[in-house]
Amino acid sequence: MSSPCDPRHAPAGDVGSALMMIDSRLKAIYDGNTETDPEQQALVDQFAASLGRQGLEDMLDGACTVIFMFMKWLRMAYEDHDKDVIAYVVPNLVATMHMMPKSVRPEAIPTMAGLVIAAGTDLSPSLWRKQYGDWTTDEMNALEATAFLLAEHINRLTDDHDFATRMITTALSESDRA
Repeated sequence: MSSPCDPRHAPAGDVGSALMMIDSRLKAIYDGNTETDPEQQALVDQFAASLGRQGLEDMLDGACTVIFMFMKWLRMAYEDHDKDVIAYVVPNLVATMHMMPKSVRPEAIPTMAGLVIAAGTDLSPSLWRKQYGDWTTDEMNALEATAFLLAEHINRLTDDHDFATRMITTALSESDRA
């Protein structure tokens, strides 16, 4: 029986914009900038404002698609070592988000854990989230942090600072060719 949260029914969204935001955060952290640069944040805010409501919804769906793809890769990597992706990724993600109270409100953490668990069990994070209503403002930073933390986890596992974004970019360019 097919689930209403089956990824085949989910919109891919604007994966390119979501990936650009994640990549920009990764590069800043890898360059040693642990604080959010006000100028960088202003550019991100300006970009988000330029998208309009539909563009923002597309970027949210894109971020969920990226989270799904990251979790799919992580699930395969952990299964290759007879480990459960949920047991290794979710506790780390939740603990890290708890250490980020300026960026991630505590109320958003259970939703982000749910998104990751949905993706880790081969459900669409976007469709899983939609069953609980509209996104909240408090969830925006948490969603970005979730995608960023998953990308950083993959990069650490592969010992390659660009692996996660390159993996998504490669998948996008291969889908364009198909």
